[in-house]
Amino acid sequence: MDSQPEVVWRTSRFSLNVSRPLIMGIVNVTPDSFSDGGRYSDVRSAVAHAESLLKQGADILDLGAESTRPGSPAVPVEQELARILPVLQELVRLQVPISIDTYKAEVMRASLDLGADIINDIWALRQPGALQAVSAHPDCGVCLMHMHKTPQDMQVEPMQGDVLQEVWVFLQQQAKQLESAGVAADRIVLDPGIGFGKTVEQNFLLLAKQAQLLTLGYPVLAGWSRKSSIGAVTGLEVEHRATASVVAAVLAVEHGARIVRVHDVRATAEGLKVWGAMQAANAQ
Repeated sequence: MDSQPEVVWRTSRFSLNVSRPLIMGIVNVTPDSFSDGGRYSDVRSAVAHAESLLKQGADILDLGAESTRPGSPAVPVEQELARILPVLQELVRLQVPISIDTYKAEVMRASLDLGADIINDIWALRQPGALQAVSAHPDCGVCLMHMHKTPQDMQVEPMQGDVLQEVWVFLQQQAKQLESAGVAADRIVLDPGIGFGKTVEQNFLLLAKQAQLLTLGYPVLAGWSRKSSIGAVTGLEVEHRATASVVAAVLAVEHGARIVRVHDVRATAEGLKVWGAMQAANAQ
């Protein structure tokens, strides 16, 4: 059987082998997330949820303290820090990779100082000071995402034209800018930004053509979990989208994604085991 070439995502404390797909489990400490807002907004419940996700098969924990659902208001930096840092302080003790979902430079710096491993930025380091915060760190990982407009208006006027080309060019430019600032390529992962200013059709085109993003030379992260596009094609409310979300995650991996960001970790892990068994049999 041919072995997969090793691909490593280098982060603050861990070199993550993404030759096999990794599961990034979502830990929201927000009162207004579109899927689980308010359920894990205190430190104790957030840490318990994170520990549960690890038992279910999460490889990475993605900690966020500001909702980025369409139309959501921005959170003041002081409030975001007050939400995220007490939880992060507990999670770094678990000795697992911790990603911080933020676009604010102040939150990036404080989180990295506290021991976070990855910065997951929906703005792809376009906010003031963000590029400097990441490039000043010796080895944190970073995920750059494509977003059309802002969370407040991205679905008011979705993208027009060739979505794949625009996403490809944008991610290439942001990754090369980061490398020019001294960040090694093996620290960088790219996310096409499913649902962030795209129509339902554009989101599924990005899934169908996702392999083209691999030509950029960086691992791809896919975040389909419970998104509105899944609701649009299934007719399901957000709390009933787990099965369809697993299907989308497995399809994203089939099309080359190395990391999937999900709410439903156990079900996703089970789906990927089936996919992995097929891959092993196919390689014989």
